[in-house]
Amino acid sequence: MPKDFPIRSKGFNPFGELIGLVFTEYGGGSSRCELLVREELFNPHGVLHGGVIYAMADTGMGGALYSLLDEGELCTTVEVKIVYFAAVRAGILICNTKVLDRRSRLAVMESEILNRDGEEERMAAKALGTFYIYRAV
Repeated sequence: MPKDFPIRSKGFNPFGELIGLVFTEYGGGSSRCELLVREELFNPHGVLHGGVIYAMADTGMGGALYSLLDEGELCTTVEVKIVYFAAVRAGILICNTKVLDRRSRLAVMESEILNRDGEEERMAAKALGTFYIYRAV
């Protein structure tokens, strides 16, 4: 039976809350999270720090996989490869993630990060990640 994922629970994901990440969909091996682009998250060049986009993809992957884990199972990131397509200066980031393959101990996920700024929406980044699945001790 899949684990419960308290996506709206304050304190469940402190780092996500710090950067303003909010899950809007979750379940069945997929997730969607969003983040409002704010100047506090910019790098010295005046654009969104790449680490914020990376963190969004990594967290979205964890959420998508979490929806397939059984009680007593946990997961952790093994690796994430990310390609950045465009600088982000404003708007909302939307991260759509799906589990591509889930085995007994490894899973592979894909995240697409879109930047919606007004009427325009464009791909900001795409990530592919591998997570390790293990039993809680």
